[in-house]
Amino acid sequence: MDTQQKTYVGEVATYNESFNKLMRMFTFSVLISFLGTALGSTLPPAVFLPLIFIELGMLIAAFVLQRRGKAIGYPFVFAFTFISGITIYPVVANYAGQHGASMVLQAFIITVAMFAGLTLYGYYSKRDFTFLRGILMTGLIALIGLGVIQIFTGSFGGMFGLLIAFGGIMIFSGLIIYEISQYRQGLDDKMIPLATLSLYLSFINLFLYILRFLGILSDD
Repeated sequence: MDTQQKTYVGEVATYNESFNKLMRMFTFSVLISFLGTALGSTLPPAVFLPLIFIELGMLIAAFVLQRRGKAIGYPFVFAFTFISGITIYPVVANYAGQHGASMVLQAFIITVAMFAGLTLYGYYSKRDFTFLRGILMTGLIALIGLGVIQIFTGSFGGMFGLLIAFGGIMIFSGLIIYEISQYRQGLDDKMIPLATLSLYLSFINLFLYILRFLGILSDD
């Protein structure tokens, strides 16, 4: 009985340790993206498009490595989040210019609050969220398709734009719950960088869709 209890305690300690490390690395990645955004305010417009292509290339490389069972390192993750912070600057600056910096701050506060709530729910809930995987992947594909259409037709506004923004918020909220529910069982140390990158992407996309949602509401 004592041996089983000690084993159980050891498993819980390991489980908490890996998850806590993941959340520390995630927080650090967000802070690094802030530095990138600050740097973005000083860069000429010509650099943003090449950086977007670099960002996309790094993202593709990360998930190709994942499919091959190989890990990425923290330097890769933090370089990506720094570049991501830079490329986000024009979007943030545009919303701040149109609606005021207070709306951007409001969107960020809402994002942090939602992320914290979703993380707690995904961590402590006893539900199995694996059923969300197919739904979320379908939703992501739909969002990507709408994003491609938007490139050629211009930004979606009005009720349709509001629905897309709301859909994005729901999809990335679901992804956060799903990811946290997978990571709460513990994960190998070598996989924490990729998990950090995945959580960062869900967080930053949630922020961007909340920002878009608030922006459309302000326009109306």
